[in-house]
Amino acid sequence: MKNLAGLMKQASQMQAKMEAAQSNLASLIVDGSAGAGLVTVKLTGKGEMRDLKIDPQLADPSDIETLQDLIVAAYTDAKTKAEAASSEAMRDVTGGLDLPAGLKLPF
Repeated sequence: MKNLAGLMKQASQMQAKMEAAQSNLASLIVDGSAGAGLVTVKLTGKGEMRDLKIDPQLADPSDIETLQDLIVAAYTDAKTKAEAASSEAMRDVTGGLDLPAGLKLPF
């Protein structure tokens, strides 16, 4: 029974660490940019967009496609950074244990 109690205690501690990591990710802000900074995006560590800035020189109605491409690129840059921060936070929670690819925490 002592082993079960110890296991339950470890699970509870891991859950508390997971909740703290999720809270930290929600407040983390990462920046992404494209076009040498002409388009910038701010995302939370959970991937929620908080800000989008577009340099006025890109507001050319005859070239909307370039603007669209730069917005997507800036978002992708920020999302990659947010995912890296999330992976690092989860690695800290799991003690560096490599979880199977595609396994998302929390369950």
